[in-house]
Parts: sequence; structure tokens; C-alpha cells
Amino acid sequence: MEISSAEVLLSSKGIAEDVEFWTSGSPGLGFRMDQIYPADDPQVVTLTGHGLRLRLDRSAVGLGPGMVRLLCSEFDSQSQPRELTSPSGTRVVLVSASEPMVQPPTKHAFISCRLKDNAPWVVGRAGMHYRDLIPARLGGAIIASHIRIPDAGPVPDNVHYHDVGFQLIYCHAGWVRLVYEDQGEPFILRAGDCVIQPPQIRHRVLESSGGLEVVEVGVPAEHLTTIDHEMELPTPDYRPDREWAGQKFVHSQLKDAVWRPWRIPGFEARDTGVEDGTKGVAAVRVVRPAEGGCQTASVMTSHDSDILFTFVLSGSCTLHGEGQGSHILGEGDAFTLPPGLKTCLADGSADLSMLEVSLPGRYNTTVHSP
Repeated sequence: MEISSAEVLLSSKGIAEDVEFWTSGSPGLGFRMDQIYPADDPQVVTLTGHGLRLRLDRSAVGLGPGMVRLLCSEFDSQSQPRELTSPSGTRVVLVSASEPMVQPPTKHAFISCRLKDNAPWVVGRAGMHYRDLIPARLGGAIIASHIRIPDAGPVPDNVHYHDVGFQLIYCHAGWVRLVYEDQGEPFILRAGDCVIQPPQIRHRVLESSGGLEVVEVGVPAEHLTTIDHEMELPTPDYRPDREWAGQKFVHSQLKDAVWRPWRIPGFEARDTGVEDGTKGVAAVRVVRPAEGGCQTASVMTSHDSDILFTFVLSGSCTLHGEGQGSHILGEGDAFTLPPGLKTCLADGSADLSMLEVSLPGRYNTTVHSP
């Protein structure tokens, strides 16, 4: 056994209040935040200071005298106990120092999430407001969040990275200034633009316009966000072809859009380059009615993608699902379609546009006869 570090586990009744207490200038305890997750509704935060690492956990109730976790870079669970108890009753738990990302199997479901249903906005990481677009999260396979920053100005963010399999940021309204590891100087992501953040790429949100709205999609739903206190951005080298876990950074801009026929007759789509950048892990497209498409788009289709998520960017339409009834959708609404379910998009307004995210990037669509 080789112990690489240790942390103290403490119960938390409120992550935001605890972070303020431990890290602020008053009372001045001198701790800093290292990790927090999940970003949309934080449940766990780790803090360090004075050689001590604290793990504050909202689910850690009834701890009694406390617990110390020893993080082991080498650990044989077969020959060594996972938990010890001190003479004073403190629990000492031995765990692996590296917690691998786990991708839960997808629990396929038809989900329709409407903005007017008043799903709560939760204050998450860096003061951003999060709205959950897939409440059930397909069994933990995916999280999709509608994120907003109401006020213009600097964003209190740190250089950080995410342990994810896939992550998309699509700018829906306003603009945000970002900077990424090995991707040059800070740039502005405008409405209609998007980026994918490869696993563990360091990045930082610098400032935003008032009324910023983005759609963030992450796989799996629960993943770790780690603050990097050492790296400074921008980095000196520009490496557009660098890969992180086999994926490249992708920055797709609306001004470069090329529209082509979509998988469903009556619509056209612009590809964002995400399928190529992720080597087929995912694909991201923006969809709108083709010329005359509003009259021809009422066809029944199904697909065989593992995950298919759609967010309505503008306009309105009616989604019919076999055995699922009819759903009138407008801007800010979202839905997921399970594989094999027959659905139909009808009554699309002329200004309808939708963001579609699929995992994997390539899949088949079947057009069914009336």
C-alpha cells in the first residue's frame, strides 16, 4: 500500500454557505476550493489549506466523530481492509486515489421538458443559474442544462477541467468570453456558436454579456470538475490538432454555417464538426425547416441512436409520439427520443430551429409509411 494523500469528510447542510465560510476573507480560514460536483446543483466540494484536504458532502449525514479518507495510489482491496477505526472512533477509509469515470447504461425514455412548466433554476458553480432539461437523466447517462448568467461582467471562474466522456457548450443568447488550453487567445462565443470541451482540457469562463444563455450537455450526468491552481491561460503554444482522450477541441461558428438536407424530409441542418472532432462519439446539428418544409415535414420516423436529445432554440412545433400523445413545443423546451419510438414533427413555424445532440455521432433514421 502506498498512500498518496488524505482528506477529511465532513457533513454539509449547504455547499454554497460552507464554501463561503471556509474560503472567504472573513473569517479568513485560508482554505481554497479544489473540486466541486455536479456543477448544476453541487453536492460535494473539496477544499485544501494548511496541508489539509476537506471533503464536504451534503449526503454525509450522521457521521458522529468524523471520518478520514486515505487516498491510495496503490491499493489491493483483496489483502487490505477498506475501513479501519481509531481508538477514538474516527473511521479511516482506504480508497483508490483515482476514481475512474463511470458511464451508466442508458435508461431510454421519452421525455418532454417545457420551459413554461417552471422547472427550478438552481445556483451552481461560479454563480451560474442551472435548469435541468432531462430531469431523469436517462439513468445517469447524460445531463443537459439550460444555463444563464443574468448580469454582464466578469465571471468568478477558475481554470478548471471536467472528467467527462463528452461535453458541449452551445451559446443560445448573448455572448461569453472563454479561453482554452493550447487553443490560443481568449475568444467570444456568440449566439449560434458552440464548442466541445474534450475530456480534461483546461479552460476558464472570463466574462459574459447580460442575459447570457447556453445549453450544456455532458456525458455521463455526474462527473468531476477539478480546479487547476497551477496552469495559467492562455498557454504559450497554439496546438489546434492536439487530442485529449482521442478528441479535439471544436469551435463551430454560425457565420460559417453550411446548410444541407437533414435526416428527416422537409428540414435542413448545419453540421458543427463535432462528429469529426470526437471521432464519432457524438454529433451536434442545428436544424430548421427547409424552404417549403413546414408543409412537408409531417412524416413518421424512428432512429437507432443510443441518446438523442433536442432543444428548441426558436419558433414552435408539435411533437407526436406513438403512445406518447402530442406535445406543443416552443423556445426553451427540450425532449429525448428513445430508439425505435415512432415520432413526427408537425406544425413547424417558419422560424423554428432546434439543437440536436446524438451519441453516437452516426446512427440510422427510418422513415415510416403513412
